[in-house]
Amino acid sequence: MTLRGRTALVVGGAGGIGQAIARAFEAEGASVVIADRKSGGITIDVSREDSVASAVAAAEEQLGRIDVLVNSAGILTESPLVDMELGTWSRTLAVNLTGVFLCCRAVLPGMLERRSGRIINIASQLALKGGLGMAHYAAAKAGVIALTKSLALEVADRGILVNAIAPGPIETPMLAGITDDWRAAKQAELPLGRFGRPEEIAPTAVLLASDPGGNLYLGQTLGPNSGDVMP
Repeated sequence: MTLRGRTALVVGGAGGIGQAIARAFEAEGASVVIADRKSGGITIDVSREDSVASAVAAAEEQLGRIDVLVNSAGILTESPLVDMELGTWSRTLAVNLTGVFLCCRAVLPGMLERRSGRIINIASQLALKGGLGMAHYAAAKAGVIALTKSLALEVADRGILVNAIAPGPIETPMLAGITDDWRAAKQAELPLGRFGRPEEIAPTAVLLASDPGGNLYLGQTLGPNSGDVMP
């Protein structure tokens, strides 16, 4: 029970990777609140400042405090850049990058006051290598990694550790917007020959949230990605 006594807010926790992390945290003894645009927890639209502020306040009221924040909300579509509408680009960055910024900013006052906290941002291996038809998604996730490093530097001296996880392709509902051709080509690239499962990502989040396992990780991007990227 490595997270016994800890509280966690998992944004985007109603399904996929976020849901697997929330379940793993609970199994390790944490008290968990889920915030998601779907049912199953506190309702949140991570692209809206007011919605994020309201959701974080509700989570703090339920939990008493937020020790760990996981930013797992995201959307994924496929489009060549030359054909991409501005709305598609803007919406992808609003959810996948601005949402991380807003959620981090909202939980930080409490963490700074207590001089303690963990923030785990879900990025993607496409942030490191790019992807055909994924310029908007890859750019947003690269921004998440840069945000993670910069925030880690800002708050480390006050006891807050900020890190990222960059999974490879994972079998989640988010892949519903991807063509079969893209899936087949991507799977053929992977040294392990298969996409990952959400429950295979969750242990990395548990590590980063726990003592002493996560105590020396700062501004890092851990990559459970089926061998798609080997930094």
